[in-house]
Amino acid sequence: MSQVVESERPIPARTLFGHPIGLANLFGVELWERFSFYGMLTILGYYLYYSVADGGLGLPQSTAVGIVGAYGGLVYLSTVLGGWIADRLLGMERTVFYGGVVVMAGHIALAVLPGLAGVAVGLVLVALGSGALKANASSLLGTLYPKDDPRIDGGFTLFYLGINIGAFTGPLLTGLLQTHLGFHYGFGAAAIGMALGLTQYMIFRRNLGAAGREAPNPLPRSAIGPVIGVVLGAAAAVAVAFATRLVTLDNLPEATTIVIAVASLGYFAVMLTSAKVEPVERSRVRAFIPLFLANAVFWSLFQQIFTVLAVYSDERMDWTIFGWTAPASWIGSVEPVWIITLSPLFALLWTKLGNRAPSTPHKFALGVIGMGAAFLLFVLLAGFDDKSVPALLVLVIMAGFAISELLLSPIGLAVTTQLAPEAFRAQMMALYFFSVGIGTSMSGVLARFYAPEHEVAYFGITGAVAIAVGVVVAALGPWISRYMAGVH
Repeated sequence: MSQVVESERPIPARTLFGHPIGLANLFGVELWERFSFYGMLTILGYYLYYSVADGGLGLPQSTAVGIVGAYGGLVYLSTVLGGWIADRLLGMERTVFYGGVVVMAGHIALAVLPGLAGVAVGLVLVALGSGALKANASSLLGTLYPKDDPRIDGGFTLFYLGINIGAFTGPLLTGLLQTHLGFHYGFGAAAIGMALGLTQYMIFRRNLGAAGREAPNPLPRSAIGPVIGVVLGAAAAVAVAFATRLVTLDNLPEATTIVIAVASLGYFAVMLTSAKVEPVERSRVRAFIPLFLANAVFWSLFQQIFTVLAVYSDERMDWTIFGWTAPASWIGSVEPVWIITLSPLFALLWTKLGNRAPSTPHKFALGVIGMGAAFLLFVLLAGFDDKSVPALLVLVIMAGFAISELLLSPIGLAVTTQLAPEAFRAQMMALYFFSVGIGTSMSGVLARFYAPEHEVAYFGITGAVAIAVGVVVAALGPWISRYMAGVH
């Protein structure tokens, strides 16, 4: 019997809990980016509408929550720029790193620059940097798995655990700093968190191997001039829109929603007509359309954690814990507690079931229905007087948010990488985040209709509409699965 020479034996790929080792690095950088992002976002609305005497800027509350929703939408709108940079210039791996650098600069601006000037500079930088990092970190993770690898849903669920560890710890720390030292200390903590994420990303960068190092569709030199012209033209258009008051702080969420919706239509048109997209890839893009719409509806409710529920937490909830009053901004940390608890169970479930798991359309339908049902539960709390809603009851309702999110969001990230045309991998992920962006900006639009005296109607109507959308997606499930062309 012949023997295999030791040096000729193939070296097994390093894994982490059965997943590619590069998952650990992307898990870490996304954790710290979300720590900084949600740590800042949970105190942003209060910073905008609290009085100057309380350390805020004194804006009207309706304007403040609208800005928070619009800002979240702009973060996801900027993913298209991040996807384009990755596809045409830098590759996904380097775009993730440079995006983190820009995010850190934005948080520093919020920490050190006073007034609306600091808000404007900081939020623009954080939006651009988060857009670059977020779309590409998810796409980069997708490249670590072979096509139709049944481990991918479990891998993205673990990745989602990292997101939610950051989302849980960020608001806890920034909320305490804001209440005891001031808003700018909270923003400074967000900057430090992103710096830690960049450090670990650099140290463990080699674990990603060659994934995402090259731009798949490099920009020719002849196109550099026209691209610069488009960028300058877009900047000028934004400046004119604000200068002529076509766009104001009051209508910013509506304007953001319209811009993202139009951009989404353009992206779908490009991918459905591009010669670089094969017929089977075109079919998968069509299947993505109803998932895109369902995702937007889901996030229009979920992201109200930072608009409607931020106000609800500040004005309706009793945060007394053993005689100590917790910061209202801790509402941002409640739902991630459930995600952290349940994510390993869902990851194990999807990995165990493999191709026997429910199809992606049915997971989406269940996620949207669950989100609507969770909103309906707030109707039951309408009888409590001002600032008397027990935090424990809201914690229980947030479990519904978490289960719905785990049914939809990590699955959406995973299926987007599988449905993406090869020539548009990063930009397809940007399109996924457009649906999140539409929902997020809509959370700012919807927040204008909330008032404590109208809680039954507000939570009842929004919850019922979401459930109806989920039922429609479930009915369309077989059609969607057929057009997904082999993707489960």
